[in-house]
Amino acid sequence: MKNEDFRRAGHQFVDWIADYFENMEKYPVLSRLEPGDIKKMIPAVPPARGEAIEGIFRDFERVLLPGVSHWQHPGWFGYFPANNSPASVLGELLTAGLGAQCMVWQTSPAAAELEEVVLDWLRQMIGLPAGLSGVIQDTASTATLCALLSAREKATGFESNETGLRIPLTVYASDEVHSSVDKGVKIAGFGKKSFRRIPTDGRFALIPEKLEEALVRDGEAGFVPACVVATVGTTSSGAIDPLRPIGEICRKHGVWLHVDAAWAGTAALLPEKRWILDGVELADSFVFNPHKWMVTNFDCSAYFVRDPATLVRTFEIHPEYLKTGVDAKVKNYRDWGIQLGRRFRALKLWFVVRSYGVEGLQAMVREHLRLAALVRDWVEGDGRFELLAPVELGLVCFRLNDGRDEGALNELNLRLLERINAAGPVFLTHTTLRGKYTIRLVVGQRTTEERHVRGAWDVVTAAAADVLKA
Repeated sequence: MKNEDFRRAGHQFVDWIADYFENMEKYPVLSRLEPGDIKKMIPAVPPARGEAIEGIFRDFERVLLPGVSHWQHPGWFGYFPANNSPASVLGELLTAGLGAQCMVWQTSPAAAELEEVVLDWLRQMIGLPAGLSGVIQDTASTATLCALLSAREKATGFESNETGLRIPLTVYASDEVHSSVDKGVKIAGFGKKSFRRIPTDGRFALIPEKLEEALVRDGEAGFVPACVVATVGTTSSGAIDPLRPIGEICRKHGVWLHVDAAWAGTAALLPEKRWILDGVELADSFVFNPHKWMVTNFDCSAYFVRDPATLVRTFEIHPEYLKTGVDAKVKNYRDWGIQLGRRFRALKLWFVVRSYGVEGLQAMVREHLRLAALVRDWVEGDGRFELLAPVELGLVCFRLNDGRDEGALNELNLRLLERINAAGPVFLTHTTLRGKYTIRLVVGQRTTEERHVRGAWDVVTAAAADVLKA
């Protein structure tokens, strides 16, 4: 492609994205295609000769766009948000154009130093204690794996990197913890049978006394407790584990404490919500995702550690071809995680923070919390529905309950959710809480306004009336 063709197509693409932002509500939230529909429209063999970008773009619109589920739609109330924003998209465009490989300081000094500064901005913005050092990982799953590996090395005196894991280490988290911890436990070599799930209370938060009982019991049985994962904003219920008592227990027993605040950490932008991180100064590591609620497009996960030396010692390698003359003076982020190759993720984050400012981001989060509280009030005010978990932030968990037995209620609410999502303008997801089929409505999409939330509740109540008549 010649540069003039690139310039023309680039203008076209930016115009298309701007139109997409403006007309998002005209799209169905979920793709309506069936499995295999896309593959049938794509040739099974690659083209022998290059094709014009105009034709490729037409096929993007004709073949691929109908198969896209629109996460940026204001009617997206499922899972947790995966937001973008104009500032973030423009930053990502520059990242792609620069094509920088940011594995060490020398390969991109701007990337390394901007990442260091912007991560400290984030630390200040959500009220993390001074002294924590940050690095951008791709996802919270990777960050949690880094924490598990660091905890493993600390518990074994860094011997497991040398000789393999030879002592029985154990990991602890609530029974509401995210599945990424299960995966991380397997990858890090602890073994699934070494993962202890701690009971939760009526608010679905980890019970500290039960944690300490498990630590003591395992210690007496010859196990070595290595890591506790506390969650701020669990996926199923939005529960907030009590960090201070958990942290005090971890300090007492010499166990690594990792805090997973992947979704909810952004709420700590608000001084009135900073209580969710009370006790975070006792943590050894902490993660939250700007690519969820802080309008920085995927992927961008902020991981903070109290002792960078442990992290670096866990991951560092020193092949001759990676050595530079400034290594003693800089942070080489290749040693701060799993990846050697690293993208210039700090650039889009820098664009977002400067474009919105702290006050702009706070205003967005406050509005989302207000809208979630509206939904909570509607649920509680309608005798047909039942709230199934406290609404601390932007997640509302509820179900339809007309008094039938639990098995029948689960079937009823499954049919309710199917009808809600079949309607078209909104998308909600589900979980189970204490065996109860639970509908989740998450307010957190950048473009969601009160009219969209009211429209979503209209869809829910209309669908409820239909399934109750069936």
